[in-house]
Amino acid sequence: MCPLAPLHLILVWLLLLCPLWFVSSVVAVHVAHSVKSWSVSFRPQTLKLNMYDTAQLNFTSEDDLPFYDPKDYQVTVETSDPEIAEPIGEKPLFIKTESLSRYKWGGSFNLSANFLGYANIRIKMVARAGGAEGRYSMISNPLRVAVSRKMRVIDHVFTSSVAILVAVIFINFGCALDWPLVRKSLCRPIGPVIGFISQFLFMPLISFFLAKLLFPHSIAMQLGLFFTGVAPGGGASNIWIYLLGGNLNLSITMTAISTFAAFFMIPFWTFTLGRLIFNEGNMTIPYSRIASFAVALVIPLSIGFLLQRKVPKVSKFLVGILKHFSACLIVFIIVFATVTNFYLFKLFSWQILVAGLGLPWLGYLFGYIFATVCRQSSEDRLAISIETGIQNTGIAIFMLRFSLGQPEADLTTVVPVAVAIMTPFPLLGWYLCHKLQKRYKKQEKCMSALSGEDHLNNCSEQPLNGHIKHNGCLKDPEKF
Repeated sequence: MCPLAPLHLILVWLLLLCPLWFVSSVVAVHVAHSVKSWSVSFRPQTLKLNMYDTAQLNFTSEDDLPFYDPKDYQVTVETSDPEIAEPIGEKPLFIKTESLSRYKWGGSFNLSANFLGYANIRIKMVARAGGAEGRYSMISNPLRVAVSRKMRVIDHVFTSSVAILVAVIFINFGCALDWPLVRKSLCRPIGPVIGFISQFLFMPLISFFLAKLLFPHSIAMQLGLFFTGVAPGGGASNIWIYLLGGNLNLSITMTAISTFAAFFMIPFWTFTLGRLIFNEGNMTIPYSRIASFAVALVIPLSIGFLLQRKVPKVSKFLVGILKHFSACLIVFIIVFATVTNFYLFKLFSWQILVAGLGLPWLGYLFGYIFATVCRQSSEDRLAISIETGIQNTGIAIFMLRFSLGQPEADLTTVVPVAVAIMTPFPLLGWYLCHKLQKRYKKQEKCMSALSGEDHLNNCSEQPLNGHIKHNGCLKDPEKF
């Protein structure tokens, strides 16, 4: 067999590909020459719309077109993304043009804003069949359209209702707190220090690396996830810790420390790691927002403390309804937040989902492991884990709105919203398992008491409506 046998096959393939390459090159050159650029002036020159608004656009050709008769050409409107903005009318939309002078044309059309984002609008001129010679196509320079979202009534209702309900539940927390234990934890702040390290060292770093990994080509999305990671702990953490049987005293202490520490920790991370993401532009630290959250934390707790000292009966009643009220508030926030931000689900991608899941869930895991390594009690481990994983996404959204223009601020809001939506799922599963485990243990204890013959003599028996009470369980006397 000839040692050069494979080479002749390669030569045959090259000979077959050469004509194909030549033809494709000719076609490409022809297309490049047949589509010409067209300078068009739009009025208005920049267009910003709110979702579902419409606007009229006028255009004028700036290039002299001495050899073009409007009767020989069709003028259409093209959009880069019809889901964001598109011309109103039949598709494709043909525009009626008019001669503004001997060599210039003009026309107008209406545009509809459909969703958040950016779209490029162009005017395209194509020769009619049997019309002008050469039949050149011409396409204009783009007009960039920015579509933002207008604040709705439901947004204000949601924010106000959650603020009021959270203030009420913090009054209940003030009634339920063991204030001597709070003072003790502040005097020997092992738990708060562990929580501080988890909250303000681990979370900013993991949010930075997740942002770089998931959104390498989107500075705005990186900033959205990073701002979420540097935010302090959220108020919902205290509710979950109470429901799951964690250390509420430690939780409230950590929330207060986290909120006040945010005054200097947010600027520290924003102007160090944040500069690596956002080198240009002004980044605003929402000091007023942090201060308002601190006041909203301290005042209700103080009211609860006064009720505990001055009106113990009212305090006892509020503590009695706290668990049910907390569960109802969690359900209300999850459902109402989903309905209010339902439009953002359209922006969800696998990167957004991974970011929404990854940041809080890694926070839970790190906080729990770190607290375990530091030999904290099970209640303290639970409190530190939840305090680490739950972020105050409201502060992150506020920072994005003041650091970015529109619609970037609305588009990047999807990141903290995704984090807020994904945060409760492991806690909800934990809560259901906790309830099922308690019920199972209760039933198991009851069944073991009924079936254990050795315990029969030790049971206290007394008639109760024709039945015998046996270790807290009712039995039929005939079967007993």
